[in-house]
Amino acid sequence: MNIESLLKGIGPLQISRSAYDTAWVARLATKGELLGKKAAEWLKANQLPDGGWGAPAPCYYHERLISTLSAIIALVSLGESPNSSSIQRAVSAITNAIAKLASDHAGATVGFEMLAPTLMAEANRVGIDFGKAKLPANLEYHRRAKLAVLPHKVINRFFTPSFSAEMVGSELNLLDVDNLQSDNGSVSYSPSATAFFVFQVKPGDRLALQYLHQVADQDGAVPYVGPIEVFDRAWALWNISLIGDLDAQIYALCQPHLDFLQDEWQIGRGIASAKGLLLLDGDDTAVTMTALARFNRQIDLPALFSYEAPYHFRCYPLESDPSVSTNVHILEAMRHAGLTLEHPSVQKILKFLDVVRLNSPFWTDKWHTSPYYTTAHLIIACAGFVDELVERSIDWLLATQRYDGSWGFYTSTAEETAYALQALSVWQRAGNPIPRQAIRSGAAWLREHLDIPHLPLWIGKSLYCPAVAVNSAVLSALALSEL
Repeated sequence: MNIESLLKGIGPLQISRSAYDTAWVARLATKGELLGKKAAEWLKANQLPDGGWGAPAPCYYHERLISTLSAIIALVSLGESPNSSSIQRAVSAITNAIAKLASDHAGATVGFEMLAPTLMAEANRVGIDFGKAKLPANLEYHRRAKLAVLPHKVINRFFTPSFSAEMVGSELNLLDVDNLQSDNGSVSYSPSATAFFVFQVKPGDRLALQYLHQVADQDGAVPYVGPIEVFDRAWALWNISLIGDLDAQIYALCQPHLDFLQDEWQIGRGIASAKGLLLLDGDDTAVTMTALARFNRQIDLPALFSYEAPYHFRCYPLESDPSVSTNVHILEAMRHAGLTLEHPSVQKILKFLDVVRLNSPFWTDKWHTSPYYTTAHLIIACAGFVDELVERSIDWLLATQRYDGSWGFYTSTAEETAYALQALSVWQRAGNPIPRQAIRSGAAWLREHLDIPHLPLWIGKSLYCPAVAVNSAVLSALALSEL
């Protein structure tokens, strides 16, 4: 793997598979759909040793809970007995996950408070008994509160709840059915929401089924979202542009991807994670803007300010909890747009980041399980701009490097090692001292683990790994460490 091959390979869907979404596709087997039958077989073959479903590692209990609930509902609906050993092992995994939800340091998965109560009730209806295990009592309240702020009190493709449309269960009156599908047939590019649509809203819908076939593997497994053509290009170019001076071949290979991003940009509004997706967001907008700025492309600063809220910047409208990494990326985009440290919006973000750190040397975020992601990106945004905010974070990075040179919150990973190396290299490039051995040993470990499969550390409705983004970070880190 090298930068040239990565840039040439952007295009096909390169994202890990999701047990949660695949279980929704498996329900289609009850309608006679071959794709559903394949998905059901995939589920049976991928039950985890603890009885649950989801990412084998790390064990993130919010994801393990909804993935396992989704899987057992599908399998029981297809004829498996609620009392079978497979289902009873899954019930034990669910009971354990409910008890340990609070240990997930980055918080809930996407739409968890919307999805978990619906799934739990549906599991009860198909005859699955969880004994005394109960979800946190506040989930249903938060679910109703989110629905209450929707325009016209219905879910459509113009707002983020559509991405989790399956959460309505049998309450189909909550759906604006005529305005739910995207042009590609999906429901907001979510395989689970789209499978629900085919299963319960418009059985056999041709465009929705066509979408599911497009994003599915040959074995019937699907990702948690797809496609993500904008996200892949934005994150790849953001990582590669960190290197600085690029050789002529790499620079030329970047140009079509930059053109693609500029073509997808909506003036004054920004960009979404995928071509044609109506759910534009502050994170993709900020990362894309920074990448464009680093390549000296035209940028649209007003689009960034369309995400401004009273005390921070939003990722999506109507979100109930702000994203730290989105604010980090917007801070960096503002810096590249020429805003000074004294600008009120820059100060707003800095105050927000100072408050949410809770006197910790690192930051966590709802989009990623690892603090190395958010903290490293903030160091990059602040180096030579507002050093004092992240000086303790540099000490934390150096102190948490493992004996073999790697980094990792759960275990050593190439992804987290790459983030640490990127941050330390940029910090050093800004004129700050860094022990050379820290970078040298980190880069040596990374070169040895370059092609090992990455863990799914990103948080969606399930944990996932966006391969293009992660591989570009690894390649960027290795290039930076050699400068």
